Amino acid sequence: MAEDKQKEQGKSDPQLEQNQSEKPLSFLTTVVITGFIGGVLWSGIAYICYLFSFTKIEPNIIFEPWAVGNWKEKWIGILLSIVAYGIVSIGVALVYYVLLRKLKSMWVGVGYGIALFLVVFLILTPLFPTIKSITSIDIHTLITTACIYILYGVFIGYSISYEENELRHQEEKEKTSGVNQ
Repeated sequence: MAEDKQKEQGKSDPQLEQNQSEKPLSFLTTVVITGFIGGVLWSGIAYICYLFSFTKIEPNIIFEPWAVGNWKEKWIGILLSIVAYGIVSIGVALVYYVLLRKLKSMWVGVGYGIALFLVVFLILTPLFPTIKSITSIDIHTLITTACIYILYGVFIGYSISYEENELRHQEEKEKTSGVNQ
């Protein structure tokens, strides 16, 4: 009898670990994590595409304007370039968060990926001298790179829009449950 009473008290004790719920991450933290993972994932896939000669653009091109030496060509350069893309991708995800997060369509992500592709290959080309002009790039590299950017845009866009939608549903659920009580 005394054990049952202790068990009942334990269930209602908020100090006990099993009675505490995990606090969800803030939406902005989720966006930052999504951006970093998206950058690492899709730059890793781009590196695999480079290894299989689907594209002639090396992933370590991100260091071209700033870093000197042949360390970029070695495994440490590849690894650091993938991490660098993850860090840059945080900014890209934050831009999506600010401008487009409320739009629910997958096509918004596709458009965002195309816009990123055009920004890199039309506007930022002077930063990366080894990238040829968009008209001089061979068709295989162009198609592969465009597809990677599109898939990256869909990943970022859909992930952020999904989280925004879930957050709205959660807030509506809390409002309706608060009104009913």
